[in-house]
Amino acid sequence: MISDPSLIADRLDQVRSRTLELLSPLDEAALARTPDPILSPPLWDLGHIAAYEELWLVERLAGRQSRYPGLQATYDAFETPRALRTRVEILDASACYDYLSSVRADVLEILDRADLSGTGDPLLQDGAVFDMVVQHEAQHTETVLQTLQMLPAGDYVPPARRPRPPPRPVGTDPVHLPGGEFAMGAGSQGFRYDCERPEHPRTVMAYLIGRAPVTNGEHLGFIADGGYERPEFWSSEGWIWRTESAASAPLYWELARDGTWLARSFDLIEPVDPHAPLCHVSWFEADAHARWAGARLPTETEWERAARLDGRDGAVFPWGYGDTHTRANLGDRYFAPVSASVYPGGAAPCGALQMIGDVWEWTSTEFDGYPGFSAFPYREYAEVFFRHGYRVLRGGSWATQDVAVRSTFRNWDLPQRRQIFAGFRLAWDNPEEQR
Repeated sequence: MISDPSLIADRLDQVRSRTLELLSPLDEAALARTPDPILSPPLWDLGHIAAYEELWLVERLAGRQSRYPGLQATYDAFETPRALRTRVEILDASACYDYLSSVRADVLEILDRADLSGTGDPLLQDGAVFDMVVQHEAQHTETVLQTLQMLPAGDYVPPARRPRPPPRPVGTDPVHLPGGEFAMGAGSQGFRYDCERPEHPRTVMAYLIGRAPVTNGEHLGFIADGGYERPEFWSSEGWIWRTESAASAPLYWELARDGTWLARSFDLIEPVDPHAPLCHVSWFEADAHARWAGARLPTETEWERAARLDGRDGAVFPWGYGDTHTRANLGDRYFAPVSASVYPGGAAPCGALQMIGDVWEWTSTEFDGYPGFSAFPYREYAEVFFRHGYRVLRGGSWATQDVAVRSTFRNWDLPQRRQIFAGFRLAWDNPEEQR
């Protein structure tokens, strides 16, 4: 909940500064291309960020006209799907950066006189619409990083990448969660996306969940045991995908001549770190690995119960509130996942580690609305994706900014997608307590 205009302005500025810093190494040509039609040219994303902010904070709050009314459809994510974004006319880099700057100047002026009490417009209550715009930009910045990771090695060199901290020993035994009822979803305070609401009761049976996400080392075992060549570990749809895609390892992995597996992270090609969480795998790969391991993927309900347990009175993160810097790998610090031992202070009440940051985690759940769902403030954010085969991901990644993730946040993607910074953790039934 943010109702102080100066704090809102600070959040707007922090996210914008990160956007500009991440894109600073790219020239006009690099900004205008995308390596795959499932993603956008970064230049389109920048224009979309400006147009979205202008739509919600300048046009709808202040009743002003867009600077580029003829480009609103171009920068609308549904009017112009990703496959078309290299074919439409968009602003050049100079005009786009000017658009971002001029819209922001208008927004700060509007913010100074906005009534954030919410007595009139629910979008203004506690700065909700400003928070939505902040989160939207942070989400697009992460999507741009997916695009940049897809470029050939060396085409993008991340700015201010820190050395990854060395791993320390960490327990590998799963965490036990008792059965029972808990409140799932976001409460009424602060801005949350509509698909996170309403908060509602859920009952779960006792289960076990991985203390940490599956590591590269564990997936190397799956590969060594012929996991990608053994259809008994794959769903029928997963096996079709694996066969047609010829997948034999996670995206960005390659086998060196000496038999060493290498992984590429932007400009770096290094031996696979066995201690780091597995990343860039599809839901199909996650499901196959889980079957091979004698486990399964957790349901979305199981994941959230492990992250929150009793809800901690609506706490945003598994550890409570704030202090993400010392508790989670967020915000592009290392431009890669790190070992679960690096952030012990980020543990959930049940003892599970890395439930926020490092890698998004696939769950077994198909994306749908919660009981009592109501679209707000627009149905195109989530509702149009319900019941279309998308799988829910939870927890955020190393590329997620802390303003855009929490224990109730729901992400989603198609089961074949691997460009997202996604891994998974395992779950098991607990038959002894379910008798």
